[in-house]
Amino acid sequence: QVQLVESGGGLVQAGGSLRLPCAASGRTVSRSTMAWFRQAPGKEREFVAALSWSGSSTYYEDSVKGRFTIFRDNAKNTVYLQMNSLKPEDTAVYYCATTAPRSAGLYYTHSYDYWGQGTQVTVSS
Repeated sequence: QVQLVESGGGLVQAGGSLRLPCAASGRTVSRSTMAWFRQAPGKEREFVAALSWSGSSTYYEDSVKGRFTIFRDNAKNTVYLQMNSLKPEDTAVYYCATTAPRSAGLYYTHSYDYWGQGTQVTVSS
């Protein structure tokens, strides 16, 4: 059974940083496509970042490019989202997701098989 457990969320001031870990069990992150999505109140879940199974390719939503970084620790079977220069508009519940290795459709929620429970990130102005 695949389980993804996010943590690291919280309240931070604008301009601050947070690192969100996503610990995986039942699936090896180095053999999977991993991604982060977020959902703000009243809005649809949206793509934030993805990491290819090889670890050589990363993908980012335009508004987070240069501020967020997705990376993994194979030994811990954990994927991270490092978020810097946070803005109030980054406030959302952040979800980790995984699917078998793929190179297309990474920006769509329906491309992913398993999801974590989410972690709340609140950025105050």
